[in-house]
Amino acid sequence: MSSDYDVVVVGAGSMGMAAGYYLSRQGAKTLLIDAFDPPHSQGSHHGETRIIRHAYGEGREYVPLAIRAQTLWNDLQEEADETIFEKTGVLGFGPEGSAFIDEAIASSREYSLSLDLLDADEINKRWPGIQLPKGYKGCFEPDSGVLYSENCIRAYRQLAEKHNATLLTNTPVLNIETYDNGVSVQTDHETFTAKKIVISAGPWSGKVLANLGLDIPLQPTRQTVTWFDSDPSLYESDAFPAFFVDVPSGVYYGFPSFDGCGVKLGRFDTGQKTEPAYVNREYGIFPEDEGDVREFLETYMPEAAGKSNRGRACIFTRTPDEHFVVDLHPQHSHIVIAAGFSGHGFKFASVIGEVLSQLALDGHTEHDISKFSITRSELHHPKVPQK
Repeated sequence: MSSDYDVVVVGAGSMGMAAGYYLSRQGAKTLLIDAFDPPHSQGSHHGETRIIRHAYGEGREYVPLAIRAQTLWNDLQEEADETIFEKTGVLGFGPEGSAFIDEAIASSREYSLSLDLLDADEINKRWPGIQLPKGYKGCFEPDSGVLYSENCIRAYRQLAEKHNATLLTNTPVLNIETYDNGVSVQTDHETFTAKKIVISAGPWSGKVLANLGLDIPLQPTRQTVTWFDSDPSLYESDAFPAFFVDVPSGVYYGFPSFDGCGVKLGRFDTGQKTEPAYVNREYGIFPEDEGDVREFLETYMPEAAGKSNRGRACIFTRTPDEHFVVDLHPQHSHIVIAAGFSGHGFKFASVIGEVLSQLALDGHTEHDISKFSITRSELHHPKVPQK
């Protein structure tokens, strides 16, 4: 079969656009196809900002990837005409015994990361906008901060095209056919062939992979974030960090106010199961869109619990064990798969893009991605929590 391209990337969002940049930079003839026009509001990368943490409560295996991701984001900021990263620091807190906070601390020690350990009184004094009760603790990572997510996508897009990548926007993929030595990708206007393919279709990944003979348990959920009026003397980004929180009511994440926009807050551990074609993207139609996060602010950051300025709805796509899928297709080594990143994946988009380019061009990667195996037992047979 003749080949139009070396690699075609289906889904040019966070991971796909980064992969397109690294592929094209290495001289691979690259085609990126997206159903929308990235950056856009139909997936999981909109809403302006994302946290990047290095000390990692989800598992210390992520730390080397987080460190490499930070290096690559810094490189992108030097190369691009966009603001990519702002070092606000990141604060985590929760009650004594929080497994999430304990793992973040343990990961920092294992990799010698800079991390300040603080009790509730120290946190309340250092950031008067927070009011923690006795028995809480926290950790502050001064070298972490915030990524401007839409700027990141835009920068990778501009640089990929500069390196001669072809980008098709507003072009849904209708079908993918696999062959021994390549693939064909059908759109409503044309069919393209390539030696290799990268599947990074976000909430549509489950459907795409099913057509390639894979049953991967990927669950899209509708999620929201809200911006709240807040006192700039307490919560502006030059005085207040990004934060992640594991408290009895849930797991939350938030951002300081940038240029008076207000504190932005979201929640990890809730969300309505949905499908991307049917998700309601209108913010505020459900009481919990604002109610869950407002309750958190009233408890722990009452001075930030002003009126809500605005909100956004997006889609998370997660696996049962909440770890990513980054691997080659078990039967077709020229198919590279990247899925299940939502909740904590955006910060890794730079390094995952590098990984995907290596898998596509070389069939292997220098990075340890064993945790993200497509055949891992935890993916297909998740453990049931003990009551």
